[in-house]
Amino acid sequence: MPRSSFIFTSESVSEGHPDKVADQISDTVVDFMLAKDPEARIACETLVTTQRIFLAGEIRCRGVFDLETHPDTEGWAPGVRDEIEQRVRGTIRNIGYEQDGFHWQTASFENHLHGQSQHIAMGVDESGNKDEGAGDQGIMFGYATDETPDLMPATLYYSHRILERLAQDRHNKVVDFLEPDAKSQVTLAYENEVPVKATALVVSTQHTRALSNDAGQKRLRDYVMTVFEEVLPKGWLPGQDTIYVNPTGLFEIGGPDGDAGLTGRKIIVDTYGGAAPHGGGAFSGKDPTKVDRSAAYISRYLAKNIVAAGLARRATIQLSYAIGVAEPLSILVDTHGTGTVDEARIEAALPKLVRLTPKGIRTHLGLNRPIYQRTAAYGHFGRTPDADGGFSWEKTDLAEALKAALR
Repeated sequence: MPRSSFIFTSESVSEGHPDKVADQISDTVVDFMLAKDPEARIACETLVTTQRIFLAGEIRCRGVFDLETHPDTEGWAPGVRDEIEQRVRGTIRNIGYEQDGFHWQTASFENHLHGQSQHIAMGVDESGNKDEGAGDQGIMFGYATDETPDLMPATLYYSHRILERLAQDRHNKVVDFLEPDAKSQVTLAYENEVPVKATALVVSTQHTRALSNDAGQKRLRDYVMTVFEEVLPKGWLPGQDTIYVNPTGLFEIGGPDGDAGLTGRKIIVDTYGGAAPHGGGAFSGKDPTKVDRSAAYISRYLAKNIVAAGLARRATIQLSYAIGVAEPLSILVDTHGTGTVDEARIEAALPKLVRLTPKGIRTHLGLNRPIYQRTAAYGHFGRTPDADGGFSWEKTDLAEALKAALR
């Protein structure tokens, strides 16, 4: 029997966390290529470490990469590799890395992206009577809950908001002692499935040398406490003995200099903080033909619209795909005992409202656009839809049609 009262924890990491630096670089490359060719195919992995940036993966992009047209430059159009490097360095600069151990301007850069396998292209591309197939096999999940206005788990919602506030204060020079790398963790007590208070809070944040003494650490703790007080609902703060700020002590060396970063290693931070299942793949670095990304987005969209329509207080969607096959192999709706409509009826209604093929998903959500670098920090979900099509999967414009289909 599901528990109605319990304690649950989620964590988040900042835009300066080394794995998130890698995610943002990979999605910078995705955006660059989709801006050149909306039908581009991209699978870009990034490694960052002390004063090094390393790209690898497979691409196909008109005007950027064509082995037949540009054999003397290994397929690259003139000037494109330099442009990619400058975009990547710009992303690191915007995050704020100007440290001896990792500097946007002086870190070495290597680009080992190469052409996409023709065997994969053959199975995925649309041709003749064949619809565009999924770029890989896999399972994808979407989730929504009425715990917050964004229909996200409260533990992750507040973990993100705490770090966003630290980053905002750093960028706006409200404080002068924060560096880009940081992590947060929020533990909440739930009563009758509703979050009512925090029982533990953790922030570890990189700081300047000026705070590397007892007085500096007190100053840091006092500042973080004001962030907790302003971000969390009134009365939610736990006792001082369960609030941890830099619990290991000093945190001067951080970012890629302190720990190597790789694309796709923070997938629970990207999704639902552990409150819902995650599929087999990461999102960043992949164009929207990759169902790891696009089907996870449509799953969130469907789950959010189910909750927004009042059909359930919580909803999980699972989709599954096979490489080269257009239609999903399965659709599962789980409303966790909170639904007002039979789940099988919802499962039957969803494919009639949204075509759940890779091309259908991309068309419905408008995903063939350079909108991905902004997703690569502070979560892919629970964000505000942008005027240019970013975070389109956060819209609730399907709710009325869904209610009508289930009357």
